[in-house]
Amino acid sequence: MSLMLKLLATIALLSSFLIADEQNKKIEDFLKQLYSSNPNIKSLKIKITDRVDVKEHPGWSAYIVDFDAILAKENRQASQKMVWFSDGDVISKEIFSVNDKKDLKDFVSLTFKSEYYKKENLIYGNENAKHKVAIFSDPLCPFCKKFVPEALEYMKKYPNKFAVYYYHLPLEALHPASVELSQAAIALELQGRKDVVLDLYKINIDPKERVNEVILGTFNKAMNSKITVADLMSAEVTKHFQSDLEIADKNMVNGTPTMFFDGVLDKTKNKYKEVK
Repeated sequence: MSLMLKLLATIALLSSFLIADEQNKKIEDFLKQLYSSNPNIKSLKIKITDRVDVKEHPGWSAYIVDFDAILAKENRQASQKMVWFSDGDVISKEIFSVNDKKDLKDFVSLTFKSEYYKKENLIYGNENAKHKVAIFSDPLCPFCKKFVPEALEYMKKYPNKFAVYYYHLPLEALHPASVELSQAAIALELQGRKDVVLDLYKINIDPKERVNEVILGTFNKAMNSKITVADLMSAEVTKHFQSDLEIADKNMVNGTPTMFFDGVLDKTKNKYKEVK
């Protein structure tokens, strides 16, 4: 490529970034004005963190928006991640496709960034394996209990094909006991135990259980371990647990099981089976 062509390509790329930045600011300003009219909002910060083109509907893009506000009546902070759609002229929070009768949110998927593949989350395979698989799961989720062990047992047999990264995402509102179970699993892994996640799905406990002594007692009996409440509150466990929740939030993962295959959301959860 000649120097002139390279220069023109660079100018075109910079122009596209400038246009995108201007569009982001335009939408941020609109949303700030929209929500600032609410008398219960004392202070407000709105930031677009990502933009995804809706390939199935050319011209439309999904904007991932971080919403942080101080609510006056409750005197508390409220944080939320939202999706807004725009074609450059029109903006809307909800759009439905008439032909396929789907919400445009069904077509939006964030790319799982390389920075989220953390060493502490790698439970099977080599980090340089051909495929990277990220799994978000709750050990007491009924579908997870059927799906996750089978998927892990399969992929752990091929360490050069699959690098499997596991992220704890207990759904506390549905299964409060899963919070302590997940933290206990992290603590046991930090002690050097292998296959902790696989064994985690063999534990039978009432998902609604909230008594720490009962949850830890059941965990230790099943795992033949001696994890304590103090272990759950350690800095290392807290850091790992919070990191998993933050990564789930950044990728708008709020249900389990959720799987990303080579950085792309796998709604079928069967991509790993298609690898020869």
